[in-house]
Amino acid sequence: MARLDRRTDTRMERGCAVESSERHGDELTMATVVLTGFMGTGKTRIGQELARRLGRPFIDTDELIERAEGRPTSEVFAKRGEPYFRNVERKAVVQAVASSDAVIATGGGAIGDPEILACLQAAGPIVCLTASPEVILARTPAGSAGDIRPLLKGGSPRQRIAELLAARAPAYAGAELTVD
Repeated sequence: MARLDRRTDTRMERGCAVESSERHGDELTMATVVLTGFMGTGKTRIGQELARRLGRPFIDTDELIERAEGRPTSEVFAKRGEPYFRNVERKAVVQAVASSDAVIATGGGAIGDPEILACLQAAGPIVCLTASPEVILARTPAGSAGDIRPLLKGGSPRQRIAELLAARAPAYAGAELTVD
C-alpha cells in the first residue's frame, strides 16, 4: 500500500497551487489523491471512504460547482452548456487542489480538459474508477422523466454511455491506477 505523507514544497503549476509528489522506488509519497472516472463509477462514495480511512478531507468538485452555482451540476450543464460548465469545473479543480492532504473526486469529463488534467496530475496520482456500461446505466438516472443526465440525452442512454466511454478512454488511460 502507498505511504501518504504531507509534502511542504507547494508550487504553482498552470495556475494550480499543488503539493509535489515524489516516487521513491515502489513507495509513493503524496499529499493528494485524485479520483476520476465516468459518472456512476463510485467516485464520491469511494472517495468519502478513502478520505475517512486516511484521515483526510474529502473534496468533490461537483459539490464545489453546486455551491458556487446554487443548483445541481446537471442543471448547470443543461441550462448553461458544456463550455460554461467546463469553465466552472476548472475553477472548482483549482480550488480543490489548493487544499493539501485531500482526497478529490472530479467530474467524469474533467480530465478530458488539458488544463484540468495538468492541474490534477501536478496535485497527486490520478486513480480512474471504471465500470461496464451496464453497471453505469443501472447506477445513473437515465429512465425517469427529468432525471436523465444531460450527457445521456439524445438517443439510447446505453449507447451514449458507450460512446462517451470510448471518447474519454484516452484521458482515462493516463491515470496512474485504474480500479474496476
